[in-house]
Amino acid sequence: MPKTTSLNAIHRAAGARMVDFGGWDMPVNYGSQIDEHHAVRSDAGMFDVSHMRVVDLHGTPAASPRDFLRYALANNVDKLTTPGKALYSCLLAEDGGVLDDLIVYFLREDFFRLVVNAATADQDIAWLTALAGARAPALRLVPRGDLAMIAVQGPHAREKTWRAIPGSEAASAMLKPFNAAMLSTPGLGEVFVARTGYTGEDGFEIVLPAGHVEALWRSLAAQGVAPCGLGARDTLRLEAGMNLYGQDMDERVSPLESGLAWTVDLAAPRDFVGKAALLAHPPKRWLAGLVLAETGGVLRAHQAVHTDAGEGEITSGTFSPTLRKSIALARLPAAVAAGDTVHVQVRDRRLAARVVKPPFVRNGRILVQ
Repeated sequence: MPKTTSLNAIHRAAGARMVDFGGWDMPVNYGSQIDEHHAVRSDAGMFDVSHMRVVDLHGTPAASPRDFLRYALANNVDKLTTPGKALYSCLLAEDGGVLDDLIVYFLREDFFRLVVNAATADQDIAWLTALAGARAPALRLVPRGDLAMIAVQGPHAREKTWRAIPGSEAASAMLKPFNAAMLSTPGLGEVFVARTGYTGEDGFEIVLPAGHVEALWRSLAAQGVAPCGLGARDTLRLEAGMNLYGQDMDERVSPLESGLAWTVDLAAPRDFVGKAALLAHPPKRWLAGLVLAETGGVLRAHQAVHTDAGEGEITSGTFSPTLRKSIALARLPAAVAAGDTVHVQVRDRRLAARVVKPPFVRNGRILVQ
C-alpha cells in the first residue's frame, strides 16, 4: 500500500485524482491541471510536498556537520556562512553518478538540515549514515518523519502566506531567495519557512509539525491559495528548466551532463565523493532545452533526438501551458548548440525542434520564443 501524508484525507475530500508517486498516494490534480498551472504563474498555488524527507544533522566540535557535508556533497557548504542560507547540491556515488539532488540549510555550526527526494529518501539516509559511520561516528542524522511540508508558489504566494500565518511577515519578509528562518507561531508550533521552490516562481516552502499541517492548508485556502497537484508541479518545473530526479538525472548519469555543473564545485581544493570520477570523465553531452517547431505531436520522455552530431534523447517533455508549445529537456551531444535545429522521433514522424538553453519561463516571464 502506498504511504500517505497528513493531508491525504483533505485531498480526497476535495475530489483530487490520486496516484502512486514514488510509493506515496499523492494528488495529480483537483480538476483542471491547466488552471492549477496558471494559478501559480499568475497568483498563488500550494502543493503538498510532505512526501519529501527532512533530515537533520546534529554535531559537535569533534563531529562537525560542515566537515562531513564538505565531503559528502558535490557543492561546497563553505558557501553557507549566514544562518538560514540554503544550497542546492547533488549527492554523488563514487563513480560520479547522481544518487539524488537536495537542498542543504545551514542553521548553526552544530545543526544543518537536508531536504531530500521522496523516492530516494531511504537510500539517501542509508548512504549518509554509512558515510558518517566511517568519517564522523558522533554525528547524528535524524530523519524527521514528524514533520510535514507545503510549498506555496506564485507572485502573490508570500503575501498570502503572511496572512495565513499571523506574525510570520516580520520574520520572513526580509528573507532573500534561498534563505530560511525558524518561526515560533501560536497555532502551528515551530515553523521553518524557506524562500525556495520548484516552479520558477517566488514563494515559500514551509516545514511544520505534521499535526498542524491541516490547519495551515485550510488557512492558506481561505486566503485564496489554489490547491495544486503533481501534474501542474511537473509542467511548472519543466518550464523553469528544473530537473526531475529519475528522469533528467539518476545514478547512471554525471551531473556535468545533466545541466547541473553549476552545482558541482570542482575548483576548490577539497575532495568530495565522486570528484575523481568527474575529473577523469569530461562531459560528452549536455542537457538542452527543446521547443517543438512543428505541429502534429507532443515532446515526451525517451523520444529519440536526431542531430548532425549524433543521437540524443528527451528526458522530460510536455505541452507548456505558458508558451502554448511543446517543450522538453534532452540530453544531446556536446557539439549541438543553442539555436540549432534537431529532429525528434514522434511515433512515425520526425518533427523539427529548436535547441534552446533552459529555463523556458521564470517569474512569469517567457525567456525563449
